[in-house]
Amino acid sequence: MAYPAPAGLSETQLRDNIILLDQALYALWHLGDNLIYAWTPEARGLRVLVAPHQMLTEYAVGDGTLAPAEVTRRARLLDKLLSNQDHLDTHAFDAVSAALNITPRLIELPFAPERGLGLPLIAAIAARYGIRLVEDRAVILFDAVGFSLLTPLQQVVQLNSLSCSVNAAYAKLLDREININFARTTTGDGFYIWNRMRGVEANVELYQLMQFILADNALARERATRPESVPRLRACFHVGSHYEFYQSEGLNPTSFSYLVGQVTIELARMIDNAQPGQILVGKFNTLMHDEASGEDVRIDSLDFVERTRAPLRSLNGLKLAGSEVDEIACYLTGRRDDMGLWGISEYAIADKHGLIHRVYNAKINIHRRNGEPIYLGLREEDLPPDATRTVADTDFTSLQA
Repeated sequence: MAYPAPAGLSETQLRDNIILLDQALYALWHLGDNLIYAWTPEARGLRVLVAPHQMLTEYAVGDGTLAPAEVTRRARLLDKLLSNQDHLDTHAFDAVSAALNITPRLIELPFAPERGLGLPLIAAIAARYGIRLVEDRAVILFDAVGFSLLTPLQQVVQLNSLSCSVNAAYAKLLDREININFARTTTGDGFYIWNRMRGVEANVELYQLMQFILADNALARERATRPESVPRLRACFHVGSHYEFYQSEGLNPTSFSYLVGQVTIELARMIDNAQPGQILVGKFNTLMHDEASGEDVRIDSLDFVERTRAPLRSLNGLKLAGSEVDEIACYLTGRRDDMGLWGISEYAIADKHGLIHRVYNAKINIHRRNGEPIYLGLREEDLPPDATRTVADTDFTSLQA
C-alpha cells in the first residue's frame, strides 16, 4: 500500500525519515529477539513497548501458579493488544505498560511523527517488528492432488502452472477494476492465498479470485497435451483468526508477512479430507467490516456465499478462453426436501486428533456464450456416501443450478 507524503514534505525527506525510524526500530528488534508490542507518538519521537518474544507465552500462561480466571484475563489483554492495528493514545499506552510490566523506551526523532511520516505509515513500519492478531481474514488453500508421487521436475512444472493460473485470474479481475492486494505462501504442494485488505468486500473479492483461478486451471487441463503438466486441484476457503508476523531473512525482517493460526490450521485439516476437484468452505461466524455501511457486521458462511452472488453479475461479459461469460452461479450444495426445495448440507470432518471441523461443499458453474460451461467442484451425489452430513440451520435454500 502506498502512503502519500505529509503536506509540505518532499519524497526525499519522507524517505530519509522512514530510514531513521526503521533503523531505530531495527536496533530495538535485536535480530528478532524482541518484538514491538505497542507505540504512541510523542512531540519529537515515539514511545514503544519492547520485550522478548517469549513474553507472549510467559505472560499469558505464567509459571503454573495463576488462577484460570487470571490466565483468561491476561490472554484477552494480549489478544486485544495484538489486534490493535494502530497506535495507542497516551492513557491506553501507559495502562498496557503497567499491565505488562514493561518500561517504555523512547525513540527520539528530529521531526514530529504526524508531520514527518504520518501515523498510518508509522504503523506499517512498526508492524514488521511485531506480531498482529487478525480475526476476520479470508484465506484460500490450493492443493495439487497426487503431488508427492510426481518427479521433482513435474512438481516444479505443476507449481508454475498454478502460479500462471493465479496471475491469469488476477489479470482478469484487474480488467474489471477489481484490484486485489493478495499475498501467497507455498505449502510445498500448493499455495495459501489471502487478501492483505480486510472486510466484507475484500473477502468477497478473494472468493472471486478463487473462482477464476480454478476456472483457468480447468481450462489449462483441457488444453494440456500432457495432463501431468497441469495440477488437478482441490481447494478450501475459510475465514478466521490468525497471527501475522514477519520472519527474519538474513539480518532483517521480510517485507511480506506470514500467517499462522486458527484459519490456517482449519484449512490444513479441511484439505486433508477434501476429494480431488472438491471445493470446501469452512463453517465460520465472525465480525467483518462493511465499507458500505461503515459498521462491523456479523457474517456466517451461508450469509457470505449469498453475498458473493451479486458482485458476480459485474463479471458477466468477461472472456475465458475466448468466450464471454454469461453467468456465474456459486452455491453450497445440499439435498432436496419433501417439498422439492434445496437445502444446504453441513459436513463434519474428524482430524487425526479427533477434533471435529464443520464444512460445506461448494459448486461454481460458469456459463459461457460460445463455449462449453465450466463446472467446478463436486456435486452432492459425487461425494462419498458415508460422509457425515446434517442440514444447515438456515432460512433460505441454495440456488443450485
